[in-house]
Amino acid sequence: MAIDREKMIAMCNAFSKNTLMETLQIEFVDAGEDFLQATMPVNPRIHQPMGLLHGGASVALAESVGSAASMLFVNNEVSEIRGIEISANHLKAKRDGIVTGTARIVHKGRSIHLWEIKITDENGTLISLCKLTNMVLPKRRLQ
Repeated sequence: MAIDREKMIAMCNAFSKNTLMETLQIEFVDAGEDFLQATMPVNPRIHQPMGLLHGGASVALAESVGSAASMLFVNNEVSEIRGIEISANHLKAKRDGIVTGTARIVHKGRSIHLWEIKITDENGTLISLCKLTNMVLPKRRLQ
């Protein structure tokens, strides 16, 4: 499948407006045949009380990039994506800077997508390792 990288990135950033992704300043920055990547600044807005990156913010980044990646694999006119399970192992603390979430497909079925999302710092150090399962559903028609 040939991809239009710039179009994919622009689409992901456009549908992030007025959502949690915009609140957390998540920005989609790269895309490829089997991955999607987004960044998020680490600052006091997403710290836990000890002044470190909140694990929930890391999970929000992981689910955002993994769910958006699934959307790129389906026909959005007839299908929609729902995250059904996410797990995260937080391996290293971070106080400031930028983290990058990279979602890579593990399994792409007709109804289930499984993603591995690595959250790394500016030096490529692994901060969190996440696994996300998405379900592909028929799009519901508004009555």
